[in-house]
Amino acid sequence: MHKAKTLYLECNSGISGDMTVAALLDLGADEKVLRQVLDSMPVSGFEVEISRVKKAGLDVCDFNVILDGGHENHDHDMEYLHGHGHSHSHEHTHNHEHTHEHCHLPEIQKIIRNTEMSERARAIALRIFDILARAEAKAHGVGIEEVHFHEVGAVDSIVDITAAAVCLDNLDVTEVIIPGLSEGKGTIRCQHGILPIPVPAVVNIAQMNGLSLQITDVFGELVTPTGAAIAAAVKTKNELPEKFTIMKTGMGGGKREYERPSILRAMLIQEQEEHKGDFIYKLETNIDDCTGEMLGYVMERLFDNGAADVSYTPVYMKKKRPAYLLTVLCEEGLVSRLENIIFRDTTTIGIRKVRMERAVLKREIETVRLPFGDINIKKCVLPDGTVRKYPEYETVAQLAKKTNKSMQEILDIYKKSGEETKDGRVE
Repeated sequence: MHKAKTLYLECNSGISGDMTVAALLDLGADEKVLRQVLDSMPVSGFEVEISRVKKAGLDVCDFNVILDGGHENHDHDMEYLHGHGHSHSHEHTHNHEHTHEHCHLPEIQKIIRNTEMSERARAIALRIFDILARAEAKAHGVGIEEVHFHEVGAVDSIVDITAAAVCLDNLDVTEVIIPGLSEGKGTIRCQHGILPIPVPAVVNIAQMNGLSLQITDVFGELVTPTGAAIAAAVKTKNELPEKFTIMKTGMGGGKREYERPSILRAMLIQEQEEHKGDFIYKLETNIDDCTGEMLGYVMERLFDNGAADVSYTPVYMKKKRPAYLLTVLCEEGLVSRLENIIFRDTTTIGIRKVRMERAVLKREIETVRLPFGDINIKKCVLPDGTVRKYPEYETVAQLAKKTNKSMQEILDIYKKSGEETKDGRVE
């Protein structure tokens, strides 16, 4: 069984895609696994350079996507800021056809789906791009599928985001704590002219996903849209535990040169065990004018974005109108994101929320090998030490489909294997 891994991203110098990848590689993400994934991408015109650089006298990791002459410079904002491009003399090993047309969300989603990586890494990458596309769509007043990714650079943002997702998956991170993002001030030049800092896409991502921003005295952009989207997609908590130990540290360097060193520090931490309550948030709203299809879609969206549980309860409202009570359970860091989904995809105009203390049994997942395949078992330990085991529904269902057996047959064979459950329920 794997212990939960908690990642703390210290964004005192902002965050960008390349800084995130560099910090995660320095933290121990497997470079070989990352390169295998990037080599499988149906995208051309780039190569990846991973090296060590000095930032404020500190030895940090640097992740650099080197683009050929037909593509934008990696640090597009600095290119426009200074009014010129930067040429590269590096040799390139990618021989695929150029990918200039891959600048809209559907094409990018297709690239990610056709890249060889784990399903969890793929889901993270798709979620990051969905957040980024929604923010850019709002900024430019267009539909999400019409967003043109020239602002974040199509090729380098695909590489940065895919690489970040692969590294997070490779580190097996389950919790990500991001208390806030430090941002600069002033203005920056881009293809649309002079924009204020934070740029509109970053503002939209922060607003739509509950990210906390702190404006510093630095004149310049510390938080890029790609960096903000990564933070929004992976953050599960806003606050560090009161006491924790640091298991490992990684530092990633950025390309910007400001008075504040461009460093993103990533730490794998472990909360020090204390006897205190376990809290979760409950969101509730009454809905009386949504179709069944809409409610089903909302439930799917909420689960995809990290909700611990989602349920509908039939109720009668005032004037004896039949309706549904939507109840969502989630961690604190997901409240804003899930509220935004409920407001956007239902007709409700208000959400009730409450912080609740809960009692949770210790649990772990075990794999049981049956004659024709494996299933996962949830093992729960009661306060008196009694152990209960429950087969996980998804793995039982998958095995039933694979072997053309009924779920009951699978469960009967499991029980005969000696791994008897307390009550035979499938979780």
